Amino acid sequence: MTTELKWDGQGLIPAVAQETETGEVLMVAWMDREALAKTLTTGLAHYWSRERRALWRKGETSGHTQHVDGVFADCDRDTLLVQVHQDGVACHTGARTCFFTRLAGSASPSPAGAGPALLEVVERVLQSRKVERPAGSYTASLFERGEAQICRKIGEEATEVVTAALGGEGDGRVVSEVADLWFHSMVLLASRGIPLRRVFEELARRHGEKSPA
Repeated sequence: MTTELKWDGQGLIPAVAQETETGEVLMVAWMDREALAKTLTTGLAHYWSRERRALWRKGETSGHTQHVDGVFADCDRDTLLVQVHQDGVACHTGARTCFFTRLAGSASPSPAGAGPALLEVVERVLQSRKVERPAGSYTASLFERGEAQICRKIGEEATEVVTAALGGEGDGRVVSEVADLWFHSMVLLASRGIPLRRVFEELARRHGEKSPA
């Protein structure tokens, strides 16, 4: 398959790194044949630096490693999609993704950046609140009160979801209460040090199971 790829005149091919769990585009880099081979054999993303003219492994100095789940070629075989689990951040500026600059005149994002990737944003905020405990933060106060209080809040929010659904309070109220339930469930995960990806992995496992005969 790799022999069918279309390399440019310098023996390079662009590679788009994407977070597997959320679909978030993290960065674009270049690979030569050796970088691709090492990526496939080690399961860690390797790239070619055109500036330094050298092979490099993502995270070799920063620790922000990319664990590769799969590498795909586009229909023209001239671009690669590298699906990864990103440790830490992808951008050298310290941002999660390199694509954080919105061009003037482009369409506005959906409210609050709505989409699956928002769960990972919330997870990072929770991790920050757990460590820093800023004064006046509701989330920090939950961590301070402990796991029992967090679990009580989850129970309360689950009851609110059922009440909204069966009490004819409208879809908007149901959505609001489900958001509260998700949030407090994520607080529990953060409190126990359980990464959100483990929930995604469990859902994927269940989805992949064969239905009973």
